[in-house]
Amino acid sequence: MTIAHKFKQLQKPDYLRQRSLETYRVMTSPLRLLPEFLIIGVQKGGTTSLYRYLEQHPCVASAFAKEVHFFDNHTRDYKYGKGLSWYRSHFVYSSNKFYHHLVHQQHLMTGEGSPDYIFDVHAPQRIAQALPQAKLIVLLRNPVDRAYSHYLHNVRAPWDTHREPLSFEEAIAAESTRLQGEREKLLQDERYFSYRYMHYSYLERGKYAEQLQTWFNLYPQEQCLVLGSENFFADPRSHFQQVLDFLGLPSWDLPEYPSFNARTEGAIAIDKGMRSQLVEYFKPHNQKLYELLNYDFGWDSIHEQI
Repeated sequence: MTIAHKFKQLQKPDYLRQRSLETYRVMTSPLRLLPEFLIIGVQKGGTTSLYRYLEQHPCVASAFAKEVHFFDNHTRDYKYGKGLSWYRSHFVYSSNKFYHHLVHQQHLMTGEGSPDYIFDVHAPQRIAQALPQAKLIVLLRNPVDRAYSHYLHNVRAPWDTHREPLSFEEAIAAESTRLQGEREKLLQDERYFSYRYMHYSYLERGKYAEQLQTWFNLYPQEQCLVLGSENFFADPRSHFQQVLDFLGLPSWDLPEYPSFNARTEGAIAIDKGMRSQLVEYFKPHNQKLYELLNYDFGWDSIHEQI
């Protein structure tokens, strides 16, 4: 962090209050819970909506931040290096769980949702070591639509000085060059942050079978719930109940199920030729996924699904 950036932060009216609160939470971290569930991905797949539904459940105590990004190298700020006490500071007191059970005779749990966990090269091992009993939830979106949504997010990002300068077709063509050697650097240096691997991985993030297999090597599959984003958005009520059953929580219906963090992709859709090319590209990867899960998401179509 540069001196100029630090000085800019100090000028914010609530900066010192936030830092004081963070310090207090870290000091009291031994008295706090660790999460029992994690929504680990995927990016642009509906994780925000699912988390917002869960935090409305009376037996779920939400984290102080939906996306803690402790176990991944999401930014240049090496959060994992801050230690488990810093992570634990994002959750409620253990006494809340005791009180909830005493008064309501029900189990209280907490969790978070950081959609980069599934793709990060270090997160699976880190999470398995720290939270071996955690239940993992994954939302998988058609990789073609996910890639395009990811691209549009990068194009729109007003806060990012490295906003995506290429067209979608150019970005897809340039991906292998952009990412060359980055995964190897990440594996060699646990603190290394790769902007390119983070932002320009339009195709790589859609190779779900490879990512899930890494998690299944560390966690029994009964601790993992994998849902299709298209199915989730088409019928959020029944899929929310499925998630509650998986977590062992009492059934709970919400008055409505809005889509959070969803944006209209705009009038310009993916060129049909480009979509057809990407559908063909992902077919072998999708087939591996279908075999791994024994379920066909029906993504091998040229039609947009979300």
